[in-house]
Amino acid sequence: MEPMLAEIERSCFPQGKTIVVMPAYNAASTLEKTLADLPAEVVDEIILVDDGSTDGTVALALQHGLTVVKHKENRGYGGNQKTCYQYALDHGAEYVVMLHPDYQYDSRVVGIAIQLLRLGICDVVLGSRIRTRQEALAGGMPAWKYLANRLLTITENIALGQNLGDFHSGFRAYRREVLETIPYEHNSNDFVFDSQLLAQAVYFQFRVGDIPVPVRYFPEASSISFKRCVKYGMGTLAVLARFWAQRLRIRPSKIFFSKKNDHDTENRVQLQ
Repeated sequence: MEPMLAEIERSCFPQGKTIVVMPAYNAASTLEKTLADLPAEVVDEIILVDDGSTDGTVALALQHGLTVVKHKENRGYGGNQKTCYQYALDHGAEYVVMLHPDYQYDSRVVGIAIQLLRLGICDVVLGSRIRTRQEALAGGMPAWKYLANRLLTITENIALGQNLGDFHSGFRAYRREVLETIPYEHNSNDFVFDSQLLAQAVYFQFRVGDIPVPVRYFPEASSISFKRCVKYGMGTLAVLARFWAQRLRIRPSKIFFSKKNDHDTENRVQLQ
């Protein structure tokens, strides 16, 4: 009976290749645990992009059968994601999940995120670390980082007209059309890349939703310093300003020009 039900389920939902991309930097100590939790039945391929690691990340990824792309030099978090998404599109992905290989996010929920995309409920799915304040802090999130996350997320929800629980999650899933439309190659190579991509998704009227994802903070998990967080926060506010400058046609920005319509009348006028 179970195989029959599974076959009926597969026939009801649009199928397509699912690729998990992992932007990696010195992730050898956590990669295996991340892969162990990842449900193999919902993933067709895993692409790890190594951004100049000095540990055994590449060797370990190859050992586990991952597709590995290695940057000769460090390009930054945003630069890493640009390579991730381009390789996923080139490899025929219909659904792309960006998952940090540092074991900070619970990868068991990847299948749920993909199902929301396949059902047409969302075009972009984020993993929210902030179901409750108690859970976030119990998971090890520093209090100052929790407060900064709440303030920025509230501001972004108001500015972008959304109602998301966590704008700054490192767990994200996209339909192919999103990545084919958004000109992410014009985005920053730094951490503010994430804020730019979400503002772009909203600008192009893609449906953004989220699901709760348990999060773990520990010494090996990637994290940025207080100084980098301040820089990221200021950069995020600048993204919101650029979003509204584009909306109001005050100052057009190339990060809001669709890749699919680079030569349409509207874009030609804006670029003059």
